[in-house]
Amino acid sequence: MIFNLLALSALPALARAQFTAGYFTGWHATEGFPLSSVSWDKYDAVAYAFAETTEDVHNLSLEGSNAELVPEFVALARLNDVKALVSIGGWTGSMYFSTAVGSAQNRTAFVDTVTKFAQEYQLDGLDFDWEYPGNQGLGCNTISPNDTSNYLLFLQELRQHPVGCELLITAAVSISPFFDESGEPGTNVSAFGEVFDYITVMNYDLWGSWSSSVGPNGPLDDSCASEENQQGSAVSAVKAWTSAGFPASKLILGLPGYGHSFSVQPEDAFPNGTDTLYPYALFNASIHPAGDSWDDAAGVDQCGVETAQGGNIDFWALIQDGYLDESGDPVEGVPYVFDECSQTPFVYNETSNVMISFDNAQSFAAKAAYTSKAGLGGVAIWEIGSDYKDILIDAARSELS
Repeated sequence: MIFNLLALSALPALARAQFTAGYFTGWHATEGFPLSSVSWDKYDAVAYAFAETTEDVHNLSLEGSNAELVPEFVALARLNDVKALVSIGGWTGSMYFSTAVGSAQNRTAFVDTVTKFAQEYQLDGLDFDWEYPGNQGLGCNTISPNDTSNYLLFLQELRQHPVGCELLITAAVSISPFFDESGEPGTNVSAFGEVFDYITVMNYDLWGSWSSSVGPNGPLDDSCASEENQQGSAVSAVKAWTSAGFPASKLILGLPGYGHSFSVQPEDAFPNGTDTLYPYALFNASIHPAGDSWDDAAGVDQCGVETAQGGNIDFWALIQDGYLDESGDPVEGVPYVFDECSQTPFVYNETSNVMISFDNAQSFAAKAAYTSKAGLGGVAIWEIGSDYKDILIDAARSELS
């Protein structure tokens, strides 16, 4: 193991090695990635996704996440000396966070709810994936300008609870610090550094079908890109969080094991008659290419809003579909470019006119090396099941302190 998380609650006083974390999605356990496929020796902490907030502050829901697997998940983690957490929230599960922490009465009730949940499943910790405090995520989420201050009050109360004080308390966060009452990223989040053991910066989904062009899913850096192609990156995210007072040693860099697909005409993929892929190519936003078998199909979301095909494609599917070989390297004859600025690759299917932005082993290694240089706590992969024969996580681990 790279690092034993037993001492994480004392993080402010520690000079520590880096560690690897990951997310296990319960709904994929019956779709090709059961718990038996987890390489437990590669991880120090794993969070089971997701327990969702509900309208009743006294209840969390594991519906759709194979709740019956959580005890087995915890047992296997313990057997392998890995810390077992459950992640609360997610994109569709954050609907009632604002309400749950919105009053003193609700905060106390929610502390009671999450601590009882942790006791019921004998968890080592809780990961809060609120998307996002004070900033609209899913369109029908409850939201308040006081979300961030209420969130802090909740966490402080949780830390004072006889169960909560013994748990690992972590979070998945945006590349920007939590929004303050003005509706902008906060400039002082130092108090959160006292209540969280670590936070995972979700440095992914920075470009996708909502963007004006193709772009890197999770760029390491974008300061070397043209101004219009600077949408955020690991480097700028770390600068934003640390400038706002959050300790670098408690920042974990989130790494995506998947990419996004775009419908791109050849003249846009290869501009000016070149034979080199252009990472910021224009795409047809009216066409939504399908991703892999785990991709979200078109339908209606939890708010009743129609949604298009997701277009997500996992690393294993890039190999399965013949873009990459068994080692994760580009297949000869498949148009491919590695963007040195973002440290991410792109591939192109000349038959379907689909361009894919993703991360490979080189990307993971570069980002992990950056975390070592920047003094961050380590890395976390979303999600463990997206990898192929541990190519991605092994590349990251090779560069950690």
